[in-house]
Amino acid sequence: MSNSKDAVRKVLDQVKADNRTSLTAPEGKLVCDAYGIPVPKEGVARSAGEAGKMASSMGFPVVMKIVSPDILHKTEAGGVIVGLKTAEEAEKAYETILGNAKKYKADAKIEGVQVQQMLAGGTEVIVGSITDGSFGKLVAFGLGGVLVEVLKDITFRLAPATKEDALSMLDGIQAHEILKGVRGGEPVNRTALADVIVKVSQLVTDFPEIVELDLNPVFATAKSAIAADVRIVVDFAYVPKPKPRPTEEIVAAMNRIMQPKAVAVVGASAEDGKIGNSVMKNLINGGYKGEIYPIHPKAAEILGYKAYKSVKDVPGVIDTAVFAIPAKFVAAALTECGEKKIPGAVLIPSGFAEAGAPELQAEIVEVGKKYDIRLMGPNIYGFYYTPANLCATFCTAYDVKGHAALSSQSGGIGMAIIGFSRSAKMGVSAIVGLGNKSDIDEDDLLAFFEQDPNTNLIAQHCEDLKDGRAFAEAAKRVSKKKPVVVLKAGRTSAGAKAASSHTGALAGNDKIYEDVLAQSGVIRARSLRQLLEFARGVPVLPTPKGENVLIITGAGGSGVLLSDSCVDNGLSLMSMPPDLDAAFRKFIPPFGAAGNPVDITGGEPPITYVNTVKLGLSDERIHSLILGYWHTIVTPPMVFARNMVEVKKEMEAKGFVKPIVASLAGDVEVEEAAEYLYQNGIPAYAYSTELPVEVLGAKYKWARGAGLL
Repeated sequence: MSNSKDAVRKVLDQVKADNRTSLTAPEGKLVCDAYGIPVPKEGVARSAGEAGKMASSMGFPVVMKIVSPDILHKTEAGGVIVGLKTAEEAEKAYETILGNAKKYKADAKIEGVQVQQMLAGGTEVIVGSITDGSFGKLVAFGLGGVLVEVLKDITFRLAPATKEDALSMLDGIQAHEILKGVRGGEPVNRTALADVIVKVSQLVTDFPEIVELDLNPVFATAKSAIAADVRIVVDFAYVPKPKPRPTEEIVAAMNRIMQPKAVAVVGASAEDGKIGNSVMKNLINGGYKGEIYPIHPKAAEILGYKAYKSVKDVPGVIDTAVFAIPAKFVAAALTECGEKKIPGAVLIPSGFAEAGAPELQAEIVEVGKKYDIRLMGPNIYGFYYTPANLCATFCTAYDVKGHAALSSQSGGIGMAIIGFSRSAKMGVSAIVGLGNKSDIDEDDLLAFFEQDPNTNLIAQHCEDLKDGRAFAEAAKRVSKKKPVVVLKAGRTSAGAKAASSHTGALAGNDKIYEDVLAQSGVIRARSLRQLLEFARGVPVLPTPKGENVLIITGAGGSGVLLSDSCVDNGLSLMSMPPDLDAAFRKFIPPFGAAGNPVDITGGEPPITYVNTVKLGLSDERIHSLILGYWHTIVTPPMVFARNMVEVKKEMEAKGFVKPIVASLAGDVEVEEAAEYLYQNGIPAYAYSTELPVEVLGAKYKWARGAGLL
């Protein structure tokens, strides 16, 4: 590989010496040749015989063009002939072109005739690369031609991309069927196309100064994929983001911050309504068992705890300092924390970058770097870590323990998480505010929760990712073990600054998030409600063993809507084998519909639900169940719910463990039934055919990403 790198380096050095920002077409060809990216074969012939030989070795058809510094308008001079199909035609064309050139300009200096492979047929696609502010180098793939600009049908992956990534890109565009050959068209060579994507991604990784690259169009045929046109833009001042800290280092600091043995409250107060007072009360009333040190310039004690003028006056070790003082005093107090060797600061105060005071934020970041203090915030509600009964926040105290860890960039969303998890009895291991993310961000939390035995799912609300690449790498690792759910706010923004390349102009910021999150095994939530429902439901469901989903419903209407939801959520409705169909029919009235959905109709007694669900759980070909319940006098809601929980337990005892979700249509009594089902391991929703299927779909997305299916 080093020879190919040297060849590219030589070209780029020349571009830099000339003070240019882009490469010429011949330079682009040299770069492609160095990395084995196929471009049309070409050469300059100096005799008719040579033209014939050259054309034969390239393969027909070829195009021939005059090469002369004195002839700028080649076509006008009769210096271009296209579509030559044999060696004889090429030889003849050589003579014709020379004759035409002499007629056009008798004294023209002629260097020969260029013979170039002509690309014919196939599907036109684009392969490119852009440099994103958050994710760094990305490789892109889409259909070429006029349509790409209209449909913006393009997909992205982090570079360098693996062969698997590249092949998934071919299936990742909406028009992927076209690549398989439609209406008698031949399918493209997937391996050849994937190979081009991988090589482009390696090239831009090896040379970060290549900030944009476009192969447009690439002609993809059954035999090959060849780039007809190469465009490369460079920026020699580009510096990639520094490597993130080692995971062990992050975890060591985060363990002390999230599970402290001693907490200092800087700006503690005895006065009701003050933030420093709320923080103290939450720590005390929340049942935190570690040391609490109020820091106050004058008070001797606060709420029964001895107060200190400065953290430096505290005799013992302090793990975390929670700040509740105005922004302008933070830097000085933080410096004292540094001198005291406190590893973490929770910065509740606002009035920094978000309020037009970036200099105050830059100052605290410098202090943090100097003393190696990890900073959470500023401009946050603080955080909760329930296994330690720790409420390091001015918000409401919290007592519903569970195993979901949630974070938000916004305080309002943080409060919504608290309310929902209390109301839905979801329980949490942690709720963390990230605010301005001056230092600690989503990837630091991922590293901590990855090894936290009290957490089995991580859900994050974010407005931006400071370092998208670091996040993607952490998420890829963590999501193999625990589901990671992300709600990306601002998904409709015109966030991507319009770039000069096709690929760049097509990169709506959100499409990059969509593709990279998927590449990292992350479950993406589309709304706040979805983030919360996924956090609650995904850990309740067992991991499915396969893709076959079966719907059993008492209401035909629910069956249709549930089927729609399956398609929307990437679930595959099982096609029913004849023997299984016959088995279900035994339990269904003759006017009920077999197949999938299994429609048992509304007038059936509880036993019909019991029998069909038992069969669905016991047959190994079925991997998960969606139940559509219809409230009737014959089968009241709580009767249905108790029966389903009993069947589930009975079948589990026999070793049949499958995910089950339920949609309940009926009068208000279905609410209590849904709650009872949920508390017993069946995520169930009154009045919705979408939510239960979305939760099941999220479980499937995670299981596929983690390689468990």
